[in-house]
Amino acid sequence: MKILSLLFLTLFLGKGCDSAKAQDIQTAVIEYTANTRGFYQKITVKNQMLTVSKDRNGTDKPVATKISDADWKELVSYFKEVKLDSLAKLKAPTEKRFYDGAPIANLKITYKDKAYESASFDDGFPPKEIKKFVNKITSLAKKE
Repeated sequence: MKILSLLFLTLFLGKGCDSAKAQDIQTAVIEYTANTRGFYQKITVKNQMLTVSKDRNGTDKPVATKISDADWKELVSYFKEVKLDSLAKLKAPTEKRFYDGAPIANLKITYKDKAYESASFDDGFPPKEIKKFVNKITSLAKKE
């Protein structure tokens, strides 16, 4: 009986931790920005909603779009792989932004009242550790 109880508690607590981890992105605010002298784009993901702004001054009012459940589930799985504490230390694979070959991109994640921000990288060429996550966010913005 003790073994059965222990097995039940292990499974129950394991599921509880898994569902709590899946909720992490629910409380996070993800901001992806890419800009050059003549281009600006800010993608914000919050509570399964996506907004895209192309106005650097913030005078336009971007419309929030709901992210489909399938896309949201995929985004959640990629978010779990992101190591927030090491986000600032990630190295960009290319340096096209230094000579206007690509827009300068940044990823900022606000989670539990703490902001985690990546170092600058080329738009379209994120560090490999966050590549799936960033590419999913940008592909969702293109659907809009």
